[in-house]
Amino acid sequence: MQREEIWTEKYRPKKLDEVAGQTAIIKNLQSYVMQRNLPHLIFSGPAGIGKTAAAIAMARELYGNTWAENFTELNASDERGIDVVRNKIKNFARTMPIGDASFKIIFLDEADALTDAAQSALRRTMERYSGTCRFILSCNYSSKIIEPIQSRCSVYRFKSLSHDAIAARIKYIADKEGLKLSDDAVRALNYVAMGDMRRAINALQSTAVLSSEIKPEMIYEITATARPEEIKELINKALEGKFFAALDTLEDLMDKGISGDEILAQMHRLVINLDIPARKKVELMDRIGEADYRITEGANERIQLDALIAAFCLSSDKE
Repeated sequence: MQREEIWTEKYRPKKLDEVAGQTAIIKNLQSYVMQRNLPHLIFSGPAGIGKTAAAIAMARELYGNTWAENFTELNASDERGIDVVRNKIKNFARTMPIGDASFKIIFLDEADALTDAAQSALRRTMERYSGTCRFILSCNYSSKIIEPIQSRCSVYRFKSLSHDAIAARIKYIADKEGLKLSDDAVRALNYVAMGDMRRAINALQSTAVLSSEIKPEMIYEITATARPEEIKELINKALEGKFFAALDTLEDLMDKGISGDEILAQMHRLVINLDIPARKKVELMDRIGEADYRITEGANERIQLDALIAAFCLSSDKE
């Protein structure tokens, strides 16, 4: 059956112009392909927005049938020490490219996870083998890459994907897979994805296992995401000072298996768009940020969420 394949791989872009939502960057990468030459590159930005897809698509266009022999992908977060640079990377970099290619490409995913010592060793490897090898470093934050490496690379900052870019790709996949996808379902997938194409496609595939007719409630349920209306109801009850009613709503959400950090992330997204005075919005955002930090540091999730609801209720008394 077709659905046994992972759709993020099945529908991974084969060409640069298939990479969604990064028009300016793709145009520059296409010019490198035309010149058949490129500098070392850094791709930075959040997950699921096309960094790996762009690197592989560029390699396919550069090398044609020999792209797999001239391109290697390593995940730096798995092997983040200096040994991976001294052994794996150096061994690949020192061998000559296959076919008529003038250089190989090493794609280092999550390069910001490399230790400083490993990055220093990588800098020397990049200098020594620049004649036969180009490096593409992918990271969430380019600031975590040491300055000597940044200065040797062209930095491309990928942005979160727009609703239109995700909607277009999702509709294309749904059409190919014979799925019925309503506009409400597309909006739900966009809400769940938060600009992450990989998350949107995975949510679509997970939902398609249940039915060929994709409905919003199925998407929210299978991704353990609260409906926007439910989070809005929680916030409104708290801001009206209805502490116990807000706690009941929170209890219902957590009974559905929705995690505390997911609830906080959704509250953050909705508070920004609330029709309340700016100063109050700042206070609420500060409280959400504090609760998120404490949970990340290991505090009890339920206590922090209850305290956040209490803070929202108290803010209603100040009006």
